[in-house]
Amino acid sequence: MRMPLLAVLAAVLYLGAMPGLVLAEDVPAPDPAPQADTVAAKDPVFTQEQLDQMLAPIALYPDALLAQVLMASTYPGQVSEAVTWSKANPKASGDAAVKKVANQPWDPSVQALVAFPQVLAALGQDPVWVQRLGDAFLAQPDDVMGGVQRLRHQAQAAGNLQSNQYQNVTVQTAPAPASGGSSTQVVTASSPPTTIIIEPADPQVVYVPSYNPTTTYGTWAYPASPPVYYPPPPMYYPGSALVAGLAFGTGVAIVASLWGDCDWDNNDIDIDVNRYNNINANNRITNNQNKWQHNAANRDGVPYRDSRSRQQYGRQLDGATQRTAFRGDDARRAQARDKARASMDRAGIERPATSNRQARQQMREAQAGNAVGNRMQSRGDNVRSTERRQETRTAQERQQVARNRPANAAGRARNNAFDGVRSPSRTSAQASRGRTSLSFAQRPSASRASGHQISRPSAPVRRGGGGRR
Repeated sequence: MRMPLLAVLAAVLYLGAMPGLVLAEDVPAPDPAPQADTVAAKDPVFTQEQLDQMLAPIALYPDALLAQVLMASTYPGQVSEAVTWSKANPKASGDAAVKKVANQPWDPSVQALVAFPQVLAALGQDPVWVQRLGDAFLAQPDDVMGGVQRLRHQAQAAGNLQSNQYQNVTVQTAPAPASGGSSTQVVTASSPPTTIIIEPADPQVVYVPSYNPTTTYGTWAYPASPPVYYPPPPMYYPGSALVAGLAFGTGVAIVASLWGDCDWDNNDIDIDVNRYNNINANNRITNNQNKWQHNAANRDGVPYRDSRSRQQYGRQLDGATQRTAFRGDDARRAQARDKARASMDRAGIERPATSNRQARQQMREAQAGNAVGNRMQSRGDNVRSTERRQETRTAQERQQVARNRPANAAGRARNNAFDGVRSPSRTSAQASRGRTSLSFAQRPSASRASGHQISRPSAPVRRGGGGRR
């Protein structure tokens, strides 16, 4: 039975009048869901274990060189092109090399790395590692800088990081908060309380250290995730000096190539504007551009790993023209890529991978090719050895035939009394055949007995014309 409408209204009014009850329209609306940027910022892209693993090969670089590597790693496609250029120009280094690539459509941080071919040789061994390093620096700059300091303290505790003739190592205490305010330094939960700074002993000569991360940092904290070791290229480390677990090769003379430096107080990178403009004459900056900012246009279409980076740097490229630049389809850049690829083809250098999948495929093909090449080389050696034996045997047979071949009729004396003297075996064989023939002739069972004349009947003589008689 339906309740009358007036009864329903009365019940509603009665409930609304009760002091312990609240109507739905009086309940405040819930807070909106957190923005995607906030959620993405709180969720780490890489764990501390992963960060230590990827930072271990470069954490002991001088601060200025480390800053250049971190900046350049955010453009992994262009780093691959710089690696290829450096392979084609192995003797180019220092400021002169940077000026040679001034017209390349690369980010200035990537151009600066060609001053150090030994660094590019290491980065070129693992393009996936380079991209992960850049993604980590974009998404977690505080964690990356804190991880570098954590690894440096471990190397110092192991006795493998100290000042020498190649570098100066200093330890600074974190600044105390100012009265009435807080310090500007960003300290993560895993950051050590002091800061280790590494600088070249000579500001104009940089020695790039090479070391084995599995031993330089003492006992590695993550046995399941050991760091990768990239052996130093012998070309750049001839007779290198080993100091406290670090190998120092040939120094690189630079004046303006290193224009970035690590700002450990704010966990970002400072730019020396004067040094930058001295080496980048075609791309000068102003004095207020002394903090590094990632340029999404130089990403060349490589996707960002985390959603926050995609949203942040994707907004910088609104419009069809900017999207084209974001994908790396700029006409100038395409022309430069074609020119670089043609130079690589002429030099016989394999083109760099354009994606992580292609890089892994090239690595698998290279490993398989080495195995097949070794088998083919072994098989080829066996075939060549067999051919050489056959050729030797054939030559010996020809010599034997030539020795046994009778002399030419024109050059041989007929009925020569000394014929056969040079071949006793042939003379003996002929004599044996003569004795055998004589023995057959003297057998009693022969068709003609010795001393008896055999008479044969003569054919009948026909007379007449051939009719029957």
